[in-house]
Amino acid sequence: MGLFNRMKEPVFLKESSNAQIQLEKLQKLEPLLNPEGQAKIKQDIKYLEYGISGENNIAFELKNSHMPMYVLHDIYLECGDLSAQIDYLVFTRKICFIIECKNLYGNIEINNAGDFIRTMEFDGKRKKEGIYSPITQNQRHLELIKKIKTDKKNNILAKLMFERCFEDFNKSVVVLANPKTVLNAKYAKKEVKDRVIRADQLISYIKEGYKQSNAVEESDEGLLTWANSYLELHKEIEKDYTSKYDTYRMGDSAAQPIEAEAVENKTAAAAITDTGLKDSEIFQELKAYRLAKSREEKIKPYYICNDNQLRDLISKMPRTKEELASVAGFGEAKVNKYGEDILKIVGKY
Repeated sequence: MGLFNRMKEPVFLKESSNAQIQLEKLQKLEPLLNPEGQAKIKQDIKYLEYGISGENNIAFELKNSHMPMYVLHDIYLECGDLSAQIDYLVFTRKICFIIECKNLYGNIEINNAGDFIRTMEFDGKRKKEGIYSPITQNQRHLELIKKIKTDKKNNILAKLMFERCFEDFNKSVVVLANPKTVLNAKYAKKEVKDRVIRADQLISYIKEGYKQSNAVEESDEGLLTWANSYLELHKEIEKDYTSKYDTYRMGDSAAQPIEAEAVENKTAAAAITDTGLKDSEIFQELKAYRLAKSREEKIKPYYICNDNQLRDLISKMPRTKEELASVAGFGEAKVNKYGEDILKIVGKY
């Protein structure tokens, strides 16, 4: 290490996260959705907040490590059809640690076959389930990094040397960020056990890995160059985090849900201008059915269909489910759910 190296504390070269951007977009979208959509998006927000909380726990540990290191958070890499979303890359003077953050509910057991088994408790009952190995997931990230960096080498000898030494300078580790999670790895093989730790063990793990390494220490300048060479591989991607909720969006004018499969038939709705329509028997019966179903399902009546859709329904007087599907707001899901009842009502007139 150079005599005049001055770096003493960790530095985050990239601290932002797509997860935080996604969370902000979902929070803005939530009030624009109907009740069913709000229930779904609240669950997604909860999971997202939980994941962000786990990554924040790791960031806290790194920031308080008092070690000279560069940190990259939330790095996205691509190589052909392969891609990887890496939670953290931590560059010390000897080793880059590739960190996979898991903020898991329940307790984790790793058996002698390397399987990850999660135990959760609901209403006093324990439930066990296998989960995808985060070690395998992070190893794939490591292999992708290796491929990208190797492909950038200019000659065969350089490629061979880089591949041979790659694992000496790059270490994969899975960090369980939930402080309540109990890790049981007493039956796991050593090579598996050594790659899964809790968040409060992270800094001691990095220090021990650093101590055991025989690599030559990088200078401040060399360390920064190394970290930047990985940061340059990061690709900013634009994702549409909200399209999956389009089905549950509320209309701008009357705050009605917009079904993805439905196209508002404004011509048909406008054609029915009879002021006596709302007093007609068929309108009143359909409206009564709508109210009864909404109370049964504990949703707003307009979620089943709004008044304009009722007008379109009456104007078309469908006799089959296929004809009902042509009515504004009645996609396949609603036709299957309410079709028979509605057709019976319409069939009386």
